[in-house]
Amino acid sequence: MKTSSSNPRLSLVATPQSAWDGDLLITPIPAKQPPEAEHPGRRLGDFLMVEVADGHSKLLVSLGSQDKLSSERVRRAGRVAARWLTEGGVPTAGVQVSQLEQTGVAGALNAFCEGLLLGAFRFDRYKSVEAIDKPTTVHILTDDNLKQNEHVVARSSAVVAGTNLARALAHEPPNVINPLTLAEQAQELALKKGLKCTVLGEKELTEMGANAILSVGLGSKTPSQMIILEYPGQGEKVGTAPVVIAGKAITFDTGGYSLKNTTGIVGMKYDKCGGAAVLGIMQAVADLKLETPVVGMVAAAENMISPDAYRPNDIIKTLSGKTVEIISTDAEGRMVLSDTLTYAQDRFQPRALVDIATLTGGIVVALGSVRAGLFSNDDTLAEALMTAGESTGEKVWRMPLDDEYFELIRGDDSDFKNSSGVRKAHPIVGGIFLKQFVSDAVPWAHLDIAGVDSVTRELPYAPIGATGFGVRLLVDYLSGLE
Repeated sequence: MKTSSSNPRLSLVATPQSAWDGDLLITPIPAKQPPEAEHPGRRLGDFLMVEVADGHSKLLVSLGSQDKLSSERVRRAGRVAARWLTEGGVPTAGVQVSQLEQTGVAGALNAFCEGLLLGAFRFDRYKSVEAIDKPTTVHILTDDNLKQNEHVVARSSAVVAGTNLARALAHEPPNVINPLTLAEQAQELALKKGLKCTVLGEKELTEMGANAILSVGLGSKTPSQMIILEYPGQGEKVGTAPVVIAGKAITFDTGGYSLKNTTGIVGMKYDKCGGAAVLGIMQAVADLKLETPVVGMVAAAENMISPDAYRPNDIIKTLSGKTVEIISTDAEGRMVLSDTLTYAQDRFQPRALVDIATLTGGIVVALGSVRAGLFSNDDTLAEALMTAGESTGEKVWRMPLDDEYFELIRGDDSDFKNSSGVRKAHPIVGGIFLKQFVSDAVPWAHLDIAGVDSVTRELPYAPIGATGFGVRLLVDYLSGLE
């Protein structure tokens, strides 16, 4: 099977302004006081079409008030322009880079390009709509620093293509994407991008004793899979310790015998967003040819109910040798990640280990849909992720991991439990559980993206559905290691 791996609606190209003779110029400008005659408005995203003296048209897009300018606001303005272009069927347009440079916002061009590409994404694979014959081409216009702008266009295009791959995979329904077909997607990606792909199926996982990830998938006719993508790095860093990014991919989550209610079960195809983000990250890393070696791991399972499904009170011996009593079969994400984290350390001895997962509803209560939860055993890693989050607009907030929280899951008949059974410190319990499978010597971070992985109403540059959260954040972090 094939899914959308890139954005078909809009593409970018750096073009000398002196060589461009198109009809529509896009001009992003901040609002001024007093307002000028030809200005779209003071609110971010207001726009105005005007005719200029040479007969060409100009689309003015407001960046909002000058005193509130930021890369995030520029990114959101790019989305407004993308929507206007794609819905209006405009074949070509040009963006005046000089106008973005005059804002004084660092990285303004990159942010505007990201906004254009993010804002054009739609998942209409299963709709009876006419295919787009030719996408809108947006020319990034300048006669100065053309090489630099080509680099910005290439980078933003690669990063957003990875984000949109993650979005497309997350949108795919559970009758299309299951652990086996997700593994096929990873294999196709590896073949296309020159990555090494290893898939550990039921036989391999059983032989190695990865009972936690296997247990979650027992109720499904599709067995669990541990998917591994390896990017070797470039130059002198080839062969050095990699950064491992591990993602939870529950392709559908009923909750198992701890069954979700009828409203809570809808949308559980998005429980694979962490794993989808890993595939998007690996595509972007390969396209950008980063120096740092990176390993992407996807823990894939389907959490269903059958006579074979795992149950509350089962005791599972994990790959690490530690035993876990099941309190809730709906606390399955931490189970599949536990074996994945163990394998990642044993196999790759990573310089850093980051997992990304739609882990808990508690993080939604704590942080809403503005920030993801960040848990870490390493201040330097946590700070780097915080910085990357602010830069990309995929913001995180650090949560505590005090040892005292372990008392909530201390086991009676096992080493520990997979849930405390109460709402108290719910997202922290998820983090403290995962911490039991990570060596203190390994810098580790856990990103709980349950509040930001998907949206039920349209956001500034995300239509309803999957956001692809984590791709831009973690690619920015990895780029910072260069």
